[in-house]
Amino acid sequence: MVAPGNWEMEKGMPPSRPAHLLHDVPLPAAAVFEAPLTHNLAWMQRFAEGHGAKLAPHGKTTMAPALFRRQLEAGAWGITLATAVQTVTAHAHGVDRVLMANQLVGRPNMTLVADAIEAGLEYYCVVDGVDNVRDLGAFFADRELTLNVLIELGVDGGRCGCRNAAQVDALVAEIARQPALALVGIEGYEGMIAGGDEAAAVRAYGERLVETVRTLQASDVLQREAPIVTASGSKWFDLIAETFDRAELREHYTPVLRPGCYVVHDHKLYAGAMEAIKARDPGLEGELRPALEVFAHVQSLPEPGLAIIALGKRDIGHEPDLPLPLRRYPREAGGTVSVDVSGWRTTHIMDQHAFLEIPEHADIAVGDVLAFGTSHPCLTFDKWRRVLCVDEALAVKEVMTTHF
Repeated sequence: MVAPGNWEMEKGMPPSRPAHLLHDVPLPAAAVFEAPLTHNLAWMQRFAEGHGAKLAPHGKTTMAPALFRRQLEAGAWGITLATAVQTVTAHAHGVDRVLMANQLVGRPNMTLVADAIEAGLEYYCVVDGVDNVRDLGAFFADRELTLNVLIELGVDGGRCGCRNAAQVDALVAEIARQPALALVGIEGYEGMIAGGDEAAAVRAYGERLVETVRTLQASDVLQREAPIVTASGSKWFDLIAETFDRAELREHYTPVLRPGCYVVHDHKLYAGAMEAIKARDPGLEGELRPALEVFAHVQSLPEPGLAIIALGKRDIGHEPDLPLPLRRYPREAGGTVSVDVSGWRTTHIMDQHAFLEIPEHADIAVGDVLAFGTSHPCLTFDKWRRVLCVDEALAVKEVMTTHF
């Protein structure tokens, strides 16, 4: 018997190995399929390199060191993260270069980062305000460390980032007064652009990033031989790559793309973005494939046309779209065959239950297993301490720990 408190007792974990997802794992369980995962890692690395850019995948999507390792082994330049805690967690698991695409604020967070830098981490963060620059300068001077910073360019109505050239100039001047800070480039995030001709606005924003880093380089204020220019979430990475893909940047700068969700992709939000990318570039070879699914039992069939699934908000993301039913594994088949469930629809989700609208005479039984796809994988990974990596036959190949 497994002692209470051991990790094997956590949800979605096989009590022993080897294991089969449907035969041995108490459901619900989150699974990443090995084949599309491997494909996505290679596809995005090839895409970035083909545009003369480095790849620093956003690790907040999965917070899974096993996936960080695969991304780095595939050729990633580093890992992007959002917080100081995420940064030190990644460093503790072997990540040696982190681009924190956020401001570093608060002495406890600064202390975590300073300790990691002293331990060998190559670290970058962004700044967009004079007060933060002063705080960082004083703190890292006291620690006798140099902190690499990038100026963040924002968009009107967005979240962080400088809105105009005057704010950029003020930051440049203040950074120059802080010997502990090294200005090494420009950072941005295009994902807040909305309304009107979004593609044109994203292209224009990318040009603004490029022109700003060129201006700073010409002013001799950047303290890096090949200054960084970086942007790109998981929706518009093609347009940012297109903007960065020019001989001057390839030769004299370090363009960095930061998509994160590509590693497992999804079945709705980013699947739609992939369709748009291919429409913009019909000659693009291949595409990303969904790799993340959550498996759960049919729990109850209380009335015609309704199935209650033992799956809830604690197990799967439900924004911007509810879980997407993909396949049914009939219990009498022992998990050896799957049946398409096109047309079935999740209508409501609670903490531990999902309401599934099904045909009134659907062939379904309590104990059947359904596989669900997701829309925006970040909001599913953070529901799990451990995620299973499985092959096409649903054999468990690896248990991947997350650190949210």
